[in-house]
Amino acid sequence: MLPIELLATTADQAPLIRNLYQFYAYESSDWEQEDVEVDGRFYIHDEHLQRYWQADGWGAYLVLADGFIAGFVLVERSELPGIDAFELADLFILKKYRRQGIGRAVALQLLGGEGDWLLRCYAQDAPAVAFCKAVLAELSRPAQAIALDDEPALLNFLVAGGRHRRTSG
Repeated sequence: MLPIELLATTADQAPLIRNLYQFYAYESSDWEQEDVEVDGRFYIHDEHLQRYWQADGWGAYLVLADGFIAGFVLVERSELPGIDAFELADLFILKKYRRQGIGRAVALQLLGGEGDWLLRCYAQDAPAVAFCKAVLAELSRPAQAIALDDEPALLNFLVAGGRHRRTSG
C-alpha cells in the first residue's frame, strides 16, 4: 500500500477543500438528492465550512497517498444532545486511489484515536454502509449501533474511546 498521511489544513486552504468537496457532493448527489446551483457547482454552506478551522474539535484534513492528494476527511465535534464525541463527518477518496485500503486506514487511524467517535452513513449508500461495517469490525474498541432522530436516513454507530471498558453483566 502507498504511504498515507493525514495533513491538517489551515483556513487558507479552504478553497482546496471546497474544490475537493465538489467531487464528494457529485458522488453523493443521488442519495442526498442534491442539485447543482445555477453556476454548475454544488452548494457549500460557507459558514459551516469555516467552522473546520474555527471550532474546537473540528478539523479538515487532506489525505495524502505517496505525497499526492488522494482525498479529504472532515472531523466535527458532535452537537447532538447526549452525544459527547467526535464525528467522522465526511471521508472522500478520489477514484484513482480507491480499493487500495486508503480510506480504511484513515478511518481506523481516526476512530482508533482518543475519545469517543460517531460514525454515520446513509442507509441507501450500499458501498458506504459496507465500508463502515468493515471498518467497525476491524476496530480494537467497542462500537455499537445507536438510534438518533435527527436524520432518519442515516445509520449511526458510536465507537467507545479508550477511557471506557466493556463490563460484563
